[in-house]
Amino acid sequence: QVQLVESGGGLVQPGGSLRLSCAASGIIVSMYVMGWYRQAPGGQRDLVASITGPGTTWYADSVKGRFTISRDYAKNTAYLEMSGLKPEDTAVYYCAATDQVTSTTYRARGTQVTVSS
Repeated sequence: QVQLVESGGGLVQPGGSLRLSCAASGIIVSMYVMGWYRQAPGGQRDLVASITGPGTTWYADSVKGRFTISRDYAKNTAYLEMSGLKPEDTAVYYCAATDQVTSTTYRARGTQVTVSS
């Protein structure tokens, strides 16, 4: 059974930092495309960052230079390091793992990130 469990969300002031973690079981994160999505109230779920099996990263323009996606092979965990947070970054953040061959996608439940003074 595949499980993705997120942690690290919370309330942070503008300009602050947070690190989101996505611990996987039942899959090996280095063999999947790991992605972080976010959905603000009333908005659609958008991809903000992804990392492929070989390590190629992609970022949405809105987070380039502020967010960093990474993986820890030993912990089988993906991360999203967020810095320079802005109120518009407030959203529920979801991690997902996609098999590039079958397109099977596993999704976590989401973690709230609130940027407010």
